[in-house]
Amino acid sequence: MTDPLFLLHPESDDAPVNTDALREGWNITLPKAIRRHAIQAMRLQDGDTLQLSDGNGLRIHTTLVDAQQGQAQVNSFSKEEPPITRLSLIQALAKTGHDEQAIDMATQIGVDQVIPWQADRSIAKWKAGRTDRKWAQTLDAATEQSRRAWRPQLGECISSKELIAICHRAMVFGDMVVVLHQDATANWNQIEQGVTRLEQRCLDDGRSRTIHVVVGPEGGISDQEAHEFAKAGALCTLLGHNILRASTAGPVALSLLSRALGRYA
Repeated sequence: MTDPLFLLHPESDDAPVNTDALREGWNITLPKAIRRHAIQAMRLQDGDTLQLSDGNGLRIHTTLVDAQQGQAQVNSFSKEEPPITRLSLIQALAKTGHDEQAIDMATQIGVDQVIPWQADRSIAKWKAGRTDRKWAQTLDAATEQSRRAWRPQLGECISSKELIAICHRAMVFGDMVVVLHQDATANWNQIEQGVTRLEQRCLDDGRSRTIHVVVGPEGGISDQEAHEFAKAGALCTLLGHNILRASTAGPVALSLLSRALGRYA
């Protein structure tokens, strides 16, 4: 069984781990929140192993040596490189938690960035200090559950106008914006061909690029929005014949992209 993983939060942990001074064989004190989860909830005991991560690629393998005092010994640690072709989910706000379900599954699949979008048809509203906290907690939990060393970046909530600007920038920097729309005519095979070309450019020049997947709310992306996104350089595509929920479309597209990028190899 893979060791459980816990995220470090230096800005809020009561006992921040100095990740700049790690040494194999050294003992570290686990932050209170991790002690509570690992020892009280999961019942880990002395001799059990667990992983720690800063969410930025650092993975620390440890063994509990004094569970009562929250002491763990560092067995090894490594720094994982981020993927050169990044996956980004631009998720429209959706009611009844469908947007949170989407970013939860997307994190497990391996998305690298999540951007909330206040679409024209979004019923749910972004509430600073509340919605962003819930989304951050969802990303944390899904990162730990999937044992990831890289936590997805959470962007600021954007408007449709700002999403158009992202499409324009993508054209300039060689990124890709894929808009999932039920009335699109392009098929997924065309998208995968574009992904293959984009990845090859990344490998040729060593420069990271991003594939953005845009998912609308329950009522879908409006025709006006879809027209403006396409005009700005986005690729509007139909994802199969079935109309998927706001919570499902993004993860399905990200799974297909991950497979095309060889992440499941």
